[in-house]
Amino acid sequence: MNSKLSAYIEIILQQVITDDRKEVLQPLINYIQQKAKGMQPIYLNFICTHNSRRSHLAQVWSQVASHYYGISDTQCYSGGTETTAMFPKIAETFSEAGFEVWKLSEAENSIYAIKYDENALPIIGFSKKYDNAFNPVNHFAAIMTCSQADGGCPFIPGAEKRIPITFEDPKISDNTAEQTKVYNERSLQIASEMFYVFSQIKK
Repeated sequence: MNSKLSAYIEIILQQVITDDRKEVLQPLINYIQQKAKGMQPIYLNFICTHNSRRSHLAQVWSQVASHYYGISDTQCYSGGTETTAMFPKIAETFSEAGFEVWKLSEAENSIYAIKYDENALPIIGFSKKYDNAFNPVNHFAAIMTCSQADGGCPFIPGAEKRIPITFEDPKISDNTAEQTKVYNERSLQIASEMFYVFSQIKK
């Protein structure tokens, strides 16, 4: 990893996870641990309504955390209950944290490449439905990152486990002076919680 992202990870590792959030995260820890113990591939699909903000943050930071802690054969995905676009501020937030980010297409639903390590494949970021062909078909955990998706999508075909881990939408700060601060805070929260999850996995 480059020096900027490595320094940001040091900040992530200093964050305190509260007991109530640890309780929320425990089902995901249990799922990953079960897969790791059985030497099975780990597929995680982070789902939000629009696949525009929180689900991308959770997908990318989970992939980085699995790499950091050496939980191999982990593939992280994201999707929505509908397709919109990855919000450009998310790409900017990743870039500020130290990722290399490229916009691969200029479209209503632009496609981004997000790279966290010089030898790792970039993560492809764009908005898609949770059952898009880009995502796993079965043997995955569906992690619901917003209460709307959790309540409005009671059945995820192919999911072995459905786990609600919801986050406040940074969209509340759009078009305000607080936008950058709020997006950075939400990114750091999601990153620290995903790093906590993978730190608990015994190989």
